[in-house]
Amino acid sequence: MLAGGSAGAAAIAMPEAQAASAASRFSLGTLRDQLFARIETLDIAPDLGADIGSKRWFRGLGTFVGLSVVALAFWPDFAPLEAASPLPDDKPVLDEYHSQAILPLALGADTGRRMGPSNLVRPLAEAPERPQLQMLATLSSPDSFERTLLRAGVGRDEARQVLSMVQRAIPLGELEPGTQIDITLGRRPAPGVSRPLEDLTFRARFDLELSVSRLDPGAELTLAKKAIRVDDTPLRIRGTVGDSLYRSARAAGAPSSAIQAYLKALSQQVNLERDVRATDSFDIIVSHRRAATGERQAGQLIFAGLERGSRTPIQLMRWGKDGQFYEASGVGEERGGLVAPVPGRMSSSFGMRRHPILGYRRMHSGVDFKAGHGTPIVAVTDGQVTGAGRMGGCGNAVRLRHAGGIDTRYCHMSRIAVNRGQSVRRGQVIGYVGSTGLSTGAHLHYEMYRSGRAVNPASVKFVTRAQLSGAELQRFRETLRRIKTVEAGAALEDLAPTAEEIASETPLREIDKLDAPKTVG
Repeated sequence: MLAGGSAGAAAIAMPEAQAASAASRFSLGTLRDQLFARIETLDIAPDLGADIGSKRWFRGLGTFVGLSVVALAFWPDFAPLEAASPLPDDKPVLDEYHSQAILPLALGADTGRRMGPSNLVRPLAEAPERPQLQMLATLSSPDSFERTLLRAGVGRDEARQVLSMVQRAIPLGELEPGTQIDITLGRRPAPGVSRPLEDLTFRARFDLELSVSRLDPGAELTLAKKAIRVDDTPLRIRGTVGDSLYRSARAAGAPSSAIQAYLKALSQQVNLERDVRATDSFDIIVSHRRAATGERQAGQLIFAGLERGSRTPIQLMRWGKDGQFYEASGVGEERGGLVAPVPGRMSSSFGMRRHPILGYRRMHSGVDFKAGHGTPIVAVTDGQVTGAGRMGGCGNAVRLRHAGGIDTRYCHMSRIAVNRGQSVRRGQVIGYVGSTGLSTGAHLHYEMYRSGRAVNPASVKFVTRAQLSGAELQRFRETLRRIKTVEAGAALEDLAPTAEEIASETPLREIDKLDAPKTVG
């Protein structure tokens, strides 16, 4: 009975404990949720940019000021830091510090952790030098020929002597940037002096090599010229247009600059997108030079051709000092439209208007372009200067006569760049923007006349074409016939050496290949 009673009491106590635990959990969870809900409803940080002047705004301002005061109250004090202890004055301790010091890279260390020399290290009285130095110097654009030699280690007196000798052989202005100079310097005659120049060789021109050397050690420098045989056969490249004219020409070996010039010349004759077919054949001839030593030099485009099956072929050749392309018949490339006299926008149009200075309505027989003082003014097309100087209310002005009875005038210039009677080309600078004459500010007043009558410059558009005739046309056709006989790819073959070149050629020994020149900046 006692055992049974105890078991029953335990059974009754367990549900009561579980109920109490459940009630405790329920009350804590409920209290936590209510607390979080209360915190979420609090407006702790009001927006000071909204409802300015309201109670909520002033409460937020008070919160901001209070937090700022608390932050300033807990601001840390500024106290000096204790410095490291100074080095001891004891010499043995200082020597120990010095022996374990890290030597900077600039003083000769290779890793930055090299230990400094101790008292056992003794400097050399004199370091041995190489008996000969070979290097390869490059002539850069900012530096002169003399400066390049000095930077390579040539003495100042010898550099000036070499400069004088080279000037007598070739103008220094013909030396192109990038020219490489092989320099050999000998042993110093005494410590602290420059090494003597033993040999200096460079390619002065594509067809000329210069060498300055000494016949014997200590002898005077002498200059030797070596002419290089050069062949000027043009490079002809032909192929089928295919999917892309540019990619096909590049795949055939044409330089990118020549292809761009070819497409520009061709675009003056046909529409490249509509009139060029995949089955057409391109014909490109570029000026080309090849030296007997193996170097090659490609120049500008001289012929642009396009075979179009049953359609009329296109044949254009560069001719004349201006490098203009002409058709096989001798007709020059078409140059259409007028170029803008200045890059500024049009600020006043053609017609009646109220004059800004005179104050009454009058005919504005031109157009105004807005441009800054000193902006270059160019000729809108080819012509001849019929007037240049002061022209009344126009101030400093230039008047040009063009083909087809067209005249143009450019007013209010600050400075005139042409003279009366001078011929000018399309795009050539004839003056500079100013504000001379009846003008309220820097701008260009541009006028156009046809047969002496003012016309609106914005309504005129005409083209100009050059035409060869007489002996000039005969020379043009003969040159065109001669370059068209060049075989495609013939200029890519190496020049066969002559008997003299074979005899003068010295074979390079394997041991000489080890003495490669050292390149200097």
